[in-house]
Amino acid sequence: MKYYENSQYETELKDILEYKDIFKILKDKIFVITGTRGLIGSMLVDTIMYANQSYHLNCNVYGVVRNLEAARWRFANYEGMDCFKLIQSDINRDNIQIAENIDYFIHGASNTHPIYYSARPIETILTNTIGTNNVLEFASNHSCKRFIFMSSVEIYGENKKDVDKFDENYLGYINCNTLRAGYPEGKRLGESLCQAYIKEKNLDCVILRISRAYGPGLLKEDSKALSQFICKAIHKENIVLKSKGDQFYSYVYVADVVSAILFLLAKGVNGEAYNVSGFESDITLADLADYIASLAGTKVRFDIPDSKEAEGYSKATKALLDISKISDLGWNPRYSIKEGLQRTLAFQGTEWG
Repeated sequence: MKYYENSQYETELKDILEYKDIFKILKDKIFVITGTRGLIGSMLVDTIMYANQSYHLNCNVYGVVRNLEAARWRFANYEGMDCFKLIQSDINRDNIQIAENIDYFIHGASNTHPIYYSARPIETILTNTIGTNNVLEFASNHSCKRFIFMSSVEIYGENKKDVDKFDENYLGYINCNTLRAGYPEGKRLGESLCQAYIKEKNLDCVILRISRAYGPGLLKEDSKALSQFICKAIHKENIVLKSKGDQFYSYVYVADVVSAILFLLAKGVNGEAYNVSGFESDITLADLADYIASLAGTKVRFDIPDSKEAEGYSKATKALLDISKISDLGWNPRYSIKEGLQRTLAFQGTEWG
């Protein structure tokens, strides 16, 4: 069984659709989604398609992917449906081949984990900048009603020890003259490009600054610490901690991210950025490792990363998100870190992709 055929997964899709006004924004709309096969993009597609099939909303989804074969495997359930089409395109170089006008563009394509940051630094920067410019131009030329840019907690950089949590106006420290800076600086510039398109092209843009996301469907190559913890737990192996574990971060379960995306399609304010994080989901890396090990019945062991791996690691030691701004609009996360991890590990034994 694949994880997205599990009854728990279907329940999570139903729960995402509980917010009022979601059906109104979905009905008769055309979506373009980049990063379609990723953790967030794939669940977003499933949510829209579930709503489409269950409530006859007449949505159409274009999923933009680089690896068409892998995407066809992941979305085989929708093969032959007129309302879902996969488009093969490298957004850094190719024009997206869609002729008709669209309603919503959700941009999630990005290199999002440490090995890619160190092994493919040029691609990482270009995807967040040139690639983002290309899709913004596409959206502007196709009468897009709202563009969603998936940004990151990484844009805040290191906490300067002057606040407990980052609100949307905070500006921390990033040493731009490092290899690791390519990802957060690229996301910062991506946000600036959104503002430029708002001004010059009158494009409606809303930005999500997403904390560290996790959940079923993590790709095997994902080298983020939490992703590796989960992978080890699923295989009943000891959790490997490659630091003292005193990093203090916010996390968010994937279903909450998808819920926030759809909520902000309806309620977000043009030009604004919104932090997105989980309920009771601020935790140190050491405590995270201990909790996952306890769920898996294994232990935590320490291992020093090699130099190549270490190049891609975040240097931030405390990165907690204040989500008051989106909460004031009416959205709140559903899942705590403990419940989210329990749910993630409940998919043990299913195929993830």
